[in-house]
Amino acid sequence: MTDLTELDLVELSDLIDAGKTSAGEITDAFLTRIERENAQTNAYVTLTADNARAAAKQADQQISSGKRRGTLHGLPIGHKDLYATAGVLTTGGSRVLADNVPVEDATAVARLNDAGMVTLGKLNTHEFAYGPTGENSSFGTTRNPWNLDRITGGSSSGSAAAVAGGLAPVATGSDTGGSIRMPAACCGLTGLKPTYGRVPRSGILPLCWSMDHSGPLSRTAIDAALILQATAGADGKDAAAPDRPVPDYLSAMTGDISGLKIGVARRYFFDQAQTQVTDRVEDALKELEKRGAKLVDVDIAHIEHSTAAALAIYLAEATAYHEDTLDRNADLFTDQVRTYLEVGDQILAKDYLHAQRFRTLLGQSMAAVLEDVDVIATPGIAMTATPIGELDVDINGTPEPVFGAILRNTEPFDMTGLPALVVPCGFGEDGLPVSLQLASRPFDEATILNAGHAYQQATDWHRRRPG
Repeated sequence: MTDLTELDLVELSDLIDAGKTSAGEITDAFLTRIERENAQTNAYVTLTADNARAAAKQADQQISSGKRRGTLHGLPIGHKDLYATAGVLTTGGSRVLADNVPVEDATAVARLNDAGMVTLGKLNTHEFAYGPTGENSSFGTTRNPWNLDRITGGSSSGSAAAVAGGLAPVATGSDTGGSIRMPAACCGLTGLKPTYGRVPRSGILPLCWSMDHSGPLSRTAIDAALILQATAGADGKDAAAPDRPVPDYLSAMTGDISGLKIGVARRYFFDQAQTQVTDRVEDALKELEKRGAKLVDVDIAHIEHSTAAALAIYLAEATAYHEDTLDRNADLFTDQVRTYLEVGDQILAKDYLHAQRFRTLLGQSMAAVLEDVDVIATPGIAMTATPIGELDVDINGTPEPVFGAILRNTEPFDMTGLPALVVPCGFGEDGLPVSLQLASRPFDEATILNAGHAYQQATDWHRRRPG
């Protein structure tokens, strides 16, 4: 008998269309597994079982009447606990919002509801998305389903643990320094950070206004495209979301990458990554080359200054957002986040402006590279998931702080707002997932999604499951 919790969105949708299962059966299967296994990974912090069953029942009634809205109708999803959900607790992983029950949904949640998706619950997050490991939440650490002693990556930690652990087929996430792509990389998932503003952030708790992105964590590139299709487009509430047409992403998922020019950025991205990571990424690039892509070595000027500039920007912006709460209720923050917010008070205006000037320079550097190639390729992150509580990671014999190493490859694409996708491409010597990252021109999500789909047609890494 097929385990419904092991299937992706397309597979589940096909079963509904064939009359072989129902939204109610799918929802019950996931809720049963959550109740049985969530304690291991601590992925969900709020379970909305009654609401989910009611939504699934309604979906089945509509579908049986010939009114199916599309592929997503009747399928389950979990939402990162930064996303406002009407009538459902939304804490941002913090005691600051311990009693926060929004009266309306975030735009992305509302659009997925309109597509007929069934919300299973709210997923754990590093407090206010302010950290890359998933260890620091008022609800406790999230654990990696591939090895419960390892980090999931953050801040979309619960989203990654849920999808990798079979507790949801897909989940929403947010990405400021890599918070979709880092946990996707750590947990062997597909993670999409769309172009800055492509998906409105309305109703999503901010970390850093000028770098926050909304996107999905999924099992496949096609599933990521389905979620992007449902959520993309301006809403009039997010000034950063441009009023421009949303393309048909699914029609671009042909798997044909003949002639695609992939720029391989080895300096900075490869030369400061573990060999067990770069070896697998090189294998993935060879597979893309076999499918017709052309590999070209590229270099992104000034990339080495990305981390310092990004740090200045989100330290300043996060403190500006939380300033009033920090003044009134500093004790409600966890020690780590309170420290970050206090450090943000020390960022000078000139430091912030210099960082923003560098950001423009970096954007020009990436644009210059993308004039000659279609896609930039790097390892997803520089290492595999580290042990929980470990402060340093070994990068080929050199110890580095985990926080710096895990952010290195993802942060630059938040700085420039370019769309970026990670897909699993194998396992390290430690048995943990490794990922390939692909980035493209603004609003060209279709190209990287199709490249990811082409790779997943040729490999089965995305079909591997923990345990």
